[in-house]
Amino acid sequence: MKLIILDRDGVINFDSEQFIKSPEEWKPIPGSLEAIARLNQWGWRVVVASNQSGIGRGLFGMDTLNAINDKMVKSLAQVGGRLDAIFFCPHAADSTCDCRKPKPGLLLQVAERFNVELADVPCVGDGLRDLQAAAAAGAKPYLVLTGKGEATRASPDLPAGTLIYPDLDAVAADLTA
Repeated sequence: MKLIILDRDGVINFDSEQFIKSPEEWKPIPGSLEAIARLNQWGWRVVVASNQSGIGRGLFGMDTLNAINDKMVKSLAQVGGRLDAIFFCPHAADSTCDCRKPKPGLLLQVAERFNVELADVPCVGDGLRDLQAAAAAGAKPYLVLTGKGEATRASPDLPAGTLIYPDLDAVAADLTA
């Protein structure tokens, strides 16, 4: 099985310093939905794994997160794409949970659910914690330069072997070539 794990904000949709707190604020990055559809057409299972600390901070509730994710899923369907699952950490940044990236727990949940080893699984993110979680879980870190990606690229803590792409469309083009 070909599996790819994507962060949401900054990879699939534009990010916001104030968090994405409503379906109206969720806007796809040009080409990202089509990239997911292309991956689907080439037999890839696509999973989202995202920190959603806005829940833990009380900025929005599960009903709002579900509405945002519903908009994402419906937008994907309009271009022939789909997600196989959405995993998220609802905890605030000061939580001691094991699922908040940069800890690997969220990605390990994906591995367990899909019964896969993560060694060959691309894990795409725009932030350092996405890449650190991928490395900690044994997955392949892929940095996209959308969202926080440009700033992340300059980090001295970038995990060794991180592959860098301009955006999710470029990742999909490489993986389906």
